[in-house]
Amino acid sequence: MSDIIRGGQFLVKETKCEDIFTPEDFNEEQIMMRDSVIEFVDKEIWPNKERFEKKDYALTEEIMRKAGELGYLSVAVPAAYGGMEMGFVNTVLVCDYISGATGSFSTAFGAHTGIGTMPITLYGTEEQKQKYVPKLASGEWFGAYCLTEPGAGSDANSGKTKAVLSEDGTHYKITGGKMWISNAGFCNVFIVFARIEDDKNITGFIVENDPSNGISLGDEEHKLGIRSSSTRQVFFNETKVPVENMLAGRGEGFKIAMNALNVGRIKLAAACLEAQRRTISGAVQYANERVQFKTPISSFGAIQAKIAEMATNAYAGESATYRAAADIENRINIRVSEGNSHQEAELKGVEEFAIECSILKVAVSEDVQNCTDEGIQIFGGMGFSEDAPMESAWRDARIARIYEGTNEINRMLSVGMLVKKAMKGHVDLLGPAMAVAEELMGIPSFDIPDYSELFAEEKEMIAKLKKVFLMVAGAAVQKYGPELESHQQLLMAAADILIEIYMAESTILRTEKLAKKVGEDNAQEQIAMAKLYLYHAVDIVNQKGKEGIVSFSEGDEQRMMLMGLKRFTKYTNMPNVVALREKIAAKIISENKYAF
Repeated sequence: MSDIIRGGQFLVKETKCEDIFTPEDFNEEQIMMRDSVIEFVDKEIWPNKERFEKKDYALTEEIMRKAGELGYLSVAVPAAYGGMEMGFVNTVLVCDYISGATGSFSTAFGAHTGIGTMPITLYGTEEQKQKYVPKLASGEWFGAYCLTEPGAGSDANSGKTKAVLSEDGTHYKITGGKMWISNAGFCNVFIVFARIEDDKNITGFIVENDPSNGISLGDEEHKLGIRSSSTRQVFFNETKVPVENMLAGRGEGFKIAMNALNVGRIKLAAACLEAQRRTISGAVQYANERVQFKTPISSFGAIQAKIAEMATNAYAGESATYRAAADIENRINIRVSEGNSHQEAELKGVEEFAIECSILKVAVSEDVQNCTDEGIQIFGGMGFSEDAPMESAWRDARIARIYEGTNEINRMLSVGMLVKKAMKGHVDLLGPAMAVAEELMGIPSFDIPDYSELFAEEKEMIAKLKKVFLMVAGAAVQKYGPELESHQQLLMAAADILIEIYMAESTILRTEKLAKKVGEDNAQEQIAMAKLYLYHAVDIVNQKGKEGIVSFSEGDEQRMMLMGLKRFTKYTNMPNVVALREKIAAKIISENKYAF
């Protein structure tokens, strides 16, 4: 097990491009799956965009049933319960390509296949799984997940919903209200979290949706986006739930909720990828057709810059998402081969990469927002109109930064989990952090290295950015110890450095692997995107590093660290940013779509 990749280790280990999985590595089965999902979306979802914007909840339910008939709801479900039992990468792939046309459907799909079904497949007893999972996998039944309450949002464990054991000990009576429940309007079964007596932690229950059993729904919420996703409050009034419907053990609900969110986070990142590809394709098609000053607007540098940046972020998101998905799948496979059950293997596999899941959730949800925003801008006045597709894409994208734990919570989690892993000895941060501190005391080398090999300088830059994180986070941990958790602004700055390192490294490794396969000449635009992404990452790391350093250090220590920051964010050869953007945009404009 010693050479197996662990979550968070990317920070202290050099990863070789041969060791990561990329979208160019899809096998035949995966390519067929992708193409069939795209065909489904183009036939069933894309032509109905207008109906989704008009709150046609019945349409969402109808297309969910069709997705069930085609097996898309069962990709991650074990064969024993009527599922396709595909690997984790396939789960992510289906989630990616099915989510690109409207946030309304992708929310219904994500809530059902993820937090609606998964808690039962991963925590249910054999009887519970036999009873519920086949119906959920086929789309005969739909699931919903009741965690959030009016008073319990980010602090999920503070819920007030009560579960009281009946006098004869056969069932619990659940009473309380839940809000923002996706799929509430058409679901058959709820995963409900409630507190028994004064337990420290909440407990999970499987609750069938039966209005005669004290269950009532609020009206459909009026939302900024995802308008045909059914979102209601759910009220339980002494709802009877048989004791055998408790999920996992008493007080284990918080653990279920947190692990369900980890899987949800990487799937949410995936769900924001195809939305970006379609937005970019739509924007470039419009820019190629729209003529101003007697020339298509796609020939203007200002528009080309937008197209190049949108594509670069989408490409980086793909690179990092599929890298993490395959790492998780490999981890699951190793555990299964060691005799773990499917349940145990999947839980531990995802938990191992919880840091990466949080990083992806933040990065890709923010990229999709920027992408749709620039999509509106390229369309100009037309983009602001409901007649063009950009306006609804922009509204739908907004929820992604709130779902599955807000981006603020996820930023703090990513650094917090990394520090915890270091304390447990799972990732050695201390050794490398000490080495960086010693390096700062030494005299820097002024030799000019040989950068003739592709990405030689870029990979050295990544190694230096990792030193920035170790320097800043190391000093902060030393200064504040366990109190660091309460210094949220410092955690946020450190998280941004961590995020940029993972995203930039993933992009460079993917591209290096591609260039080795097809030759540098055939990967020119991808090479340009990898360099452009890194250029921005260096700027962000510089800014956030400085913000951290000047906020918790002073005097000689501060001067020392600022000098280190300057050294670690310095290129020998700066890239020509305008030329990189022009190269990327030219390819997309000539192909009239996102072309990677």
